[in-house]
Amino acid sequence: MTDYDVLRVFCAPHGGYGNELGVVRDGSTLPEPADRQALAAKLGFSETVFVDDPERGVIDIYTPSTRLRFAGYPCVGAAWLLDVPELVVPAGTVGARQDGEFCWIEARPEWAAPRTLRRYATPAEVDALQVPPPGDWLYAWAWEDEAAGRVRARGFPGRGDGIEEDEATGAAALQLTGRLDRALNITQGRGSQLLTAPQPAGWVELGGRVFLER
Repeated sequence: MTDYDVLRVFCAPHGGYGNELGVVRDGSTLPEPADRQALAAKLGFSETVFVDDPERGVIDIYTPSTRLRFAGYPCVGAAWLLDVPELVVPAGTVGARQDGEFCWIEARPEWAAPRTLRRYATPAEVDALQVPPPGDWLYAWAWEDEAAGRVRARGFPGRGDGIEEDEATGAAALQLTGRLDRALNITQGRGSQLLTAPQPAGWVELGGRVFLER
């Protein structure tokens, strides 16, 4: 079995919650895309990262069913683990920095696969949602405190690869920030925390806590 680490990305202040991420630190052990896809499907995480060059931050990202040009929480997790100033993904170069308990990346919302961003009137409505039938990637959100930029959100991939609800979705947070053009403090899933901040020229910073699970 290929060696891999498991991180939890976008954890709550006490260290709980967060989205599990598989990271194969030595991507050369599985150089072929088909083999990487098979391992990602076997592991079953929302995403699995293969590190192709740890010094330059070159990574390759897979869901259980497809390869991604970019994804938010895998980049935050990989940036924290590799401790590099940037990552290189097929979509482009992702800036990275550490700031106390938070790891931040800077990316463009349009790099991510499209999500349906659906606003609800109250957080209670978001909490009450049932997993929808397979279909579009749904990011359900509502203001908890609009003046403070606090958002309640849940993510439903709907892509039929066995993941009914995504605990923390960095790409959707980037897209929502790009749409609203303001900094956000997002609580997603059971209690994961994602922070965002718009930057000049359409870039967005995305940050969160990362813990090494095993």
